[in-house]
Amino acid sequence: MPVMAPEPTARSRRSTRVTVERVTVRRVATGRGGADEDAAVLARLVFETATGLRRAVVPSVERDHGLPQQSLDVLARLAQAKGGRLRMSDLAAQTMLTPSGLTRAVDRLCEAGLARRQVCTDDGRGAFAALTGEGAARAKVAMSCHRAAMYELFGEVLDAVEQERLASLLRRLRDHLDAASPTVADR
Repeated sequence: MPVMAPEPTARSRRSTRVTVERVTVRRVATGRGGADEDAAVLARLVFETATGLRRAVVPSVERDHGLPQQSLDVLARLAQAKGGRLRMSDLAAQTMLTPSGLTRAVDRLCEAGLARRQVCTDDGRGAFAALTGEGAARAKVAMSCHRAAMYELFGEVLDAVEQERLASLLRRLRDHLDAASPTVADR
């Protein structure tokens, strides 16, 4: 049976911890009239928002550019990387794909002529995924349309200052999580 959290006092509001069936949840101040929400609620809001963004944008990218979301994500990561290439392990970590999922995605991109594999000369076991010229051109057009859709969606709800603040907060959270988690290569 879950243990209910006591209502925090003003003094303890920022650091109240609640133990629920051996799971510790830190309660955080939301700034809304002193009301508190569980970190789990905040995480759920992030997940729901990410799902909503995918639902709003992915179908048009797939329809207009013939690129599934995974392919677009891989192409975009490669396009942003120095030299248009990344080690497969780094690419897996950045795209949140499993190593086998990434292998399949890169295989499809190679078959379509949008990417190629390169052997890592420093480490015979390693491999790179690299953009082809066609892949770079396709990524540029698709990402331009993707960005325009995102700007429109965010602009309907958040002003420029709010967008910058949200980006800063999400980067800080992402960087904290990345630092605390092993990379795909470390697993």
